[in-house]
Amino acid sequence: MDTNRVRILYYRRTVMKVNVMTHPLIQHKVTLMRDAETGSKDFRELLDEITMLMGYEITRSLPLEDVEVQTPLTKMTGKRIAGKKLGIIPILRAGLGMVNGMLNLIPTAKVGHIGLYRDPETLKPVEYYCKLPSDVGERDFIVTDPMLATGGSAAAAITLLKEKGAKNIKLMCLVAAPEGVEAVNKEHPEVPIYVAALDEKLNDHGYILPGLGDAGDRIFGTK
Repeated sequence: MDTNRVRILYYRRTVMKVNVMTHPLIQHKVTLMRDAETGSKDFRELLDEITMLMGYEITRSLPLEDVEVQTPLTKMTGKRIAGKKLGIIPILRAGLGMVNGMLNLIPTAKVGHIGLYRDPETLKPVEYYCKLPSDVGERDFIVTDPMLATGGSAAAAITLLKEKGAKNIKLMCLVAAPEGVEAVNKEHPEVPIYVAALDEKLNDHGYILPGLGDAGDRIFGTK
């Protein structure tokens, strides 16, 4: 059964393209994370587990090459990952919660960091921190952020990566609102978006409904 569907939806008469992970384990764990009674420890562990499950699907298209190995009994030709190296780019701070899950799958991946804040007057994202691997142009990047709400931070982070020389980028989020998907699709139509859940809408304060609250606060136990 295909557990990763590309959903093409209409929102405000605009076509949205997003990969929604429908695997039963992912859906089960997302529901546990939505529960307001789930504490920070369990929330972090569930996020690690979901990230690994999503990472399995996101990396499905990685190229392979033949390699000869000596088993205890004989020589054989096996497979190993070929092509460009990988980089993981969490958007601070909540995106950090998805790093360990990806590193468990791809321990050789390099990790960069992008920090953005929202200007109180323009409401647009402003960069305050950016540290990337030195070989940006030689890597495929996965940008992580649990919540894709307005899409402003994700779109700005992708723009920043492109300005630094990145060419192949994927966006990985836990929960998304249609507004956020629409915004990233509009600014970066070639960037695939992978989410565990596509929710209904944003409320007046910019939170995803039904959502799961502030992911950063729930990961780190702050309010």
